[in-house]
Amino acid sequence: MELKNELKRCIEMAVSNSDVSILDPREDGMHLEAVVVSDVFENMSLIQRHRLVMDAIKQYFNKELHALSLKTFTKSQFEESING
Repeated sequence: MELKNELKRCIEMAVSNSDVSILDPREDGMHLEAVVVSDVFENMSLIQRHRLVMDAIKQYFNKELHALSLKTFTKSQFEESING
């Protein structure tokens, strides 16, 4: 399975009711960006959010994945970010 799809699947399993987008801005397959939107993040610190996501995909950093930029939002935060 392609790495982006596998990462998406793992994050969706770890973060319930999430919308996950995995982007490859450098188009190299090794420096990816994840945007994760879920109300599970409500009342969690940024560190707690990132730890939840990173724990789900940490096994990929030893092999296929070199770097991951991570953005986490609740649904209302995400709406605010796109609507200004």
